Amino acid sequence: MTEELSRTSALASRHTALGSGLEDWNGMGTAWSYSSDPNDEHDAVRERAGMFDMSPLKKVFVRGSDAQAVLDHLTTRDLSKVTPGKAAYLCVLTEAGGIADDAIVSNNGGGEWMIVHGSGDTMALLEASAEGRDVFLEFTDDLHDVSVQGPSALEILNAHCDTDLAALQYFEHTPATLFGHPCRISRTGYSGERGYEIFAGAAVITDIWDQLAAAGVMPCSFTALDKVRIEAGLLFYGYDMTADNTPWEVGLGFTVSASKGDFRGKDAVMAAKGAARIGNVCLDIDHPDMVEGGETLSLDGEDIGVINSPCYSHRLGKSLALAHIRPGIATGSVLNVASETLKTTATVTSSPVYDPQKTRTHG
Repeated sequence: MTEELSRTSALASRHTALGSGLEDWNGMGTAWSYSSDPNDEHDAVRERAGMFDMSPLKKVFVRGSDAQAVLDHLTTRDLSKVTPGKAAYLCVLTEAGGIADDAIVSNNGGGEWMIVHGSGDTMALLEASAEGRDVFLEFTDDLHDVSVQGPSALEILNAHCDTDLAALQYFEHTPATLFGHPCRISRTGYSGERGYEIFAGAAVITDIWDQLAAAGVMPCSFTALDKVRIEAGLLFYGYDMTADNTPWEVGLGFTVSASKGDFRGKDAVMAAKGAARIGNVCLDIDHPDMVEGGETLSLDGEDIGVINSPCYSHRLGKSLALAHIRPGIATGSVLNVASETLKTTATVTSSPVYDPQKTRTHG
């Protein structure tokens, strides 16, 4: 673990025992790889169940009489529709309408909300939205987040939980007791499978992790996470979207509630609708392995885009990538791919490539 890391997961010892070097993401040592084969981890998520330590995501409780109003100003969704026990995926925008971050906001009931975000500017913008309002913000690194994903996730968790998780709909959450430990379980994830995120304190998360492993849930690295989320067409902030992109450009227009009141960046983002400079697409690359990322994409001799998030899917037998390209280029178009070390072609393909109807996530 490097000295620069400012945050520590209570699961760090479990990751190092599995071969992780605890590489930095979001200031926390993160399992980017284990000694196990990421293809085996990929198989576990698609065929049985795998788990990821998502604790590097930042968790902030928002409480007080103005909590909802503050979060409504911060984010793009109409939170009046997010009733207790529900959550919503949304964007946090800059004043210029670019994406400052993406996040999930949960209504925990009793006037308490939680926002879970990645490496963007959510905290600073949340503090700005909260200024002068009756609201208390509590960033917590004690609360950890283990994501259990895969077709066996429900069966395994339900066998050790005091709540019937089958009743939870997509983006619903509930307090629960799992393996005898208090936690909150949310039917969310980042895999293209039915899955659940377990939010629990540092004092109990290691035992929950160990019990899950004993129940047959395979620990999975962020290398495997990239494979499943790219197959499922899911974006990673800083790679597939940045402050230079509007939600319309990267397929996140559904997160913008145009009819709700004012929110940061609303005028700018609404003015940008219909004026996309790029589009987010999936590519099937003619290459036997994962490409490096950053390759230039061209069509008819003109540069039209760049590769952002590559992976190799052994299950699909494809080198895949999420990319930004000029709008209006049809699915099926063949693009040239070039870098200092690679020259090949790629076909623009429908996304998600895995489970296009999302029946496994929503079913």
